[in-house]
Amino acid sequence: MKIKLYTNDVRKMWDDYVYIHPHGTLFHLIGWKNVIEKSFGYKPWYFYIEDQGVIKGILPLFAVKKPLFGTNLVSVPFGVYGGFCATGAAAETMLIARAKQLAIEVEADSLEFRHVETNGHDFPTKNLYVTFHRELYADDEQNLQVIPRKQRRMIRQGMKHDLRAKMGGEEDLKGFYDIYAQSLRNLGTPAFPRHYFHTLLDEFGEQCRILSVWQGGTLVAAVMSFFFKDRVMPYYGGGLKEYFRYSINDFMYWELMRYASRRGFRVFDFGRSRQESGSYAFKKHWGFEPKPLPYQYYLPEGGDVPNLSPTNPKFHLLIALWKRLPLSVANVIGPLIIRYLP
Repeated sequence: MKIKLYTNDVRKMWDDYVYIHPHGTLFHLIGWKNVIEKSFGYKPWYFYIEDQGVIKGILPLFAVKKPLFGTNLVSVPFGVYGGFCATGAAAETMLIARAKQLAIEVEADSLEFRHVETNGHDFPTKNLYVTFHRELYADDEQNLQVIPRKQRRMIRQGMKHDLRAKMGGEEDLKGFYDIYAQSLRNLGTPAFPRHYFHTLLDEFGEQCRILSVWQGGTLVAAVMSFFFKDRVMPYYGGGLKEYFRYSINDFMYWELMRYASRRGFRVFDFGRSRQESGSYAFKKHWGFEPKPLPYQYYLPEGGDVPNLSPTNPKFHLLIALWKRLPLSVANVIGPLIIRYLP
């Protein structure tokens, strides 16, 4: 077995391996590498193990340089899942050893593996995040019945107020972005630049779609979702606060379930949430059970696991100030900041 650095001529082999490996996710695909490079300019280090012309393991990494926080290696930036995928312990060991070596070479403060599941490696682990996913059925009524009664009532509330859903792509990007950016400002979080979403749509095609919710001629909510293997994952979204009384978010996720199940997708992946956050509670109310995401770290110089999440008390004042910014100002400053919060 040999460890090699990715080149474009092995893209098909790499992506094929992602599709067959049980822990391979959309964020492991070379498409994600292309999007992150084009959008943020991070330096990629994509290692793979080759054995007699066959890939036996992969590890996508990016070097992210942050003011005041040094250099961090992340697998992978802006992805809720990442880390290594390997066939056998030997390949896994080789990937970990090379990643540690790289961390020392680039003088990284930390190396972060965003693993899907717990493994036997003894790394410092952050247990801040959980993920939620559940089976999708082919029948609408069966999907509806596994949703708790209160949330079913909220879905019907949206139907009663004549909400309608539309699935689209690039043509819906402007409306989606306006709602998304406003929603993040209201949460005290910087928004991604618009061109990032354009790049996602361009790179992933039918695997990246925008579902928009309308009341009459007004766009009231929208979500950009990923479709990969057997699952759908709502990833970026938002809604207008003045329409929350119409249960626009419950209606939106229900319509996404219906769209995905009718096209053969069998897992609804509600994605990542911080434990005990608002989104955590929302997903629990939908009947989803949390599953820990064991993000692991290698710290070349020792020290504490980095905490760049909103739970860090250092960011509380900044979050409060951000919520008060005019939207036009937040939309200019946000994309300049978000690149340092991968």
